[in-house]
Amino acid sequence: MKKNYLLTPGPTPLPPQVCEALARPIIHHRTPQFQAILKEALEGLKYVFQTSSDVFILSSSGTGAMEAAVANLLSSGDTAITVEGGKFGERWTELCQAYGVHAEVIKVEWGKAVRVEEIKAKLKATKARVVFTTLCETSTGVTSDIKSIAEVVKNSEAVLVVDAISGLGVIDLKTDEWAVDVVVSGSQKGLMLPPGLGFISISQKAWKLIDAARSPRYYFDLRAAKKAWAQADTPFTTPVSLVVALNAALKMLKQEGLENVFTRCGKMAESVRAAAGALGLKLYADASCASDAITAINVPSGLDGEKLVKTMRDIYGVTIAGGQSELKGRVFRIASMGYINEFDITLALSCLEKVLYQMGYKFELGAGVKAAQEVFLVL
Repeated sequence: MKKNYLLTPGPTPLPPQVCEALARPIIHHRTPQFQAILKEALEGLKYVFQTSSDVFILSSSGTGAMEAAVANLLSSGDTAITVEGGKFGERWTELCQAYGVHAEVIKVEWGKAVRVEEIKAKLKATKARVVFTTLCETSTGVTSDIKSIAEVVKNSEAVLVVDAISGLGVIDLKTDEWAVDVVVSGSQKGLMLPPGLGFISISQKAWKLIDAARSPRYYFDLRAAKKAWAQADTPFTTPVSLVVALNAALKMLKQEGLENVFTRCGKMAESVRAAAGALGLKLYADASCASDAITAINVPSGLDGEKLVKTMRDIYGVTIAGGQSELKGRVFRIASMGYINEFDITLALSCLEKVLYQMGYKFELGAGVKAAQEVFLVL
């Protein structure tokens, strides 16, 4: 008998409460009944975003929310700063180029976090209107110091935009307290939903840029979203069942409490790091910026990283993520976000040990699981 376990950085497993909500009969999206559900969802999102500013739901993946940020904040010919420390940081640059925006790129060595001094220097040297950053670089397992970055940006004319697609509801991000202007996210990561919803929060400082921007926009026009929301509505058809399920997921997060969620995800990530060390494996991300959402681990020399991931998935039903782009076959990644607990982690580590051993990597069987358990035993 084969069971399937999902420990990828999106989609993440769906809780029973979410599955039940998805199975409810559909209702029409232009009714008072759905408007009540939508209002509840937006209030729940503000809790997770830690903001009192506007938050909008987009019918898209997280990348749609990223594109909405670029299209609404900037005009062709404007300058923006983009931080590239992995595949998803590079996406900010690609989106800017698509809209004719000049990207002043800060290249960061993969596996490391951007230094705040680099952003400060770029802001002084350019007339950048926006700084695009990433909370958790999913491809490398790195978390950026958004609080310190925000301290620098808030004293400038620029607006700070944070990609929190894999970090929201996993890693602390105090949007209002830290003065983060725009946060984008998606449904299939820490929020424990299927793909299909994008989210974006907008500060008053950011609205000034949105009102002045001249980029063409239609489906992702946040001015239209704001106008519709004045009537507790959306400008276009909303994925009704996903919003109903979103409410179920948000209730779970609120019941657990954000601080407890952050602690749980941090403990799971710590256990994966401890297990890697006990197995003689090297983490890809620098210890100073290792993420609590996803852990990237170097594949041992001489082993086929793609075969490792495929064997775990296809033979044993445990799905983790491989490497992307230049890291393909060189790293594997284990998520610690969403509807995942310590027993999912120890099961995945047990499977990892088995496959590593079968592939000829030598270590003491059970060493990784033991190290992880020791982390979980510390209250």
